Amino acid sequence: MQATTSRRRSMISGIAAATTVALGLVGVGFTPLQAQTPPPPILIELLTPRSLFTDDIRGQFRIKLEGEHRTTVVNMQDASRTVVAKITVQPGAQFPWHTHSGPVIVNVAQGELVYVEASDCVERPYPAGTAFADPGHGHVHTAFNPGTEPMVFIATFFEAPAEGPLLIPADPAC
Repeated sequence: MQATTSRRRSMISGIAAATTVALGLVGVGFTPLQAQTPPPPILIELLTPRSLFTDDIRGQFRIKLEGEHRTTVVNMQDASRTVVAKITVQPGAQFPWHTHSGPVIVNVAQGELVYVEASDCVERPYPAGTAFADPGHGHVHTAFNPGTEPMVFIATFFEAPAEGPLLIPADPAC
């Protein structure tokens, strides 16, 4: 009988302690719902403001994708407006089909990004430690995270608009 009473007291003390901790967490603004809020599928964090070169800057990229015979030449008549962003893509998340106003240099920092150009619908994987150039200027594409962990890349946008979105929506292609 004493063992049963002792177990009940112990259980009641445990419940009281757990309730006190829970009420304390709620009192400081922490609730289980807040802890469960999932991250957005794609998070874009601007690392720099939209910046202007003070000098006259022009540029050219020559892009030949692996397995392709053609070379895409991208001429930038006014590369003066740039912005750099850190982009985190959750597992399975995919960008909608889009283009950019100018070229974008992508450095994959964590995980793997799969890039798909609308012109050939080939999935091109870029693992951490690799980089590629997106020509922008109407070249429609999408990209996605095929992994089980968030992937992160740094994107440097050239010929970025002075304000507004960095992605220009396009019709699905593949």
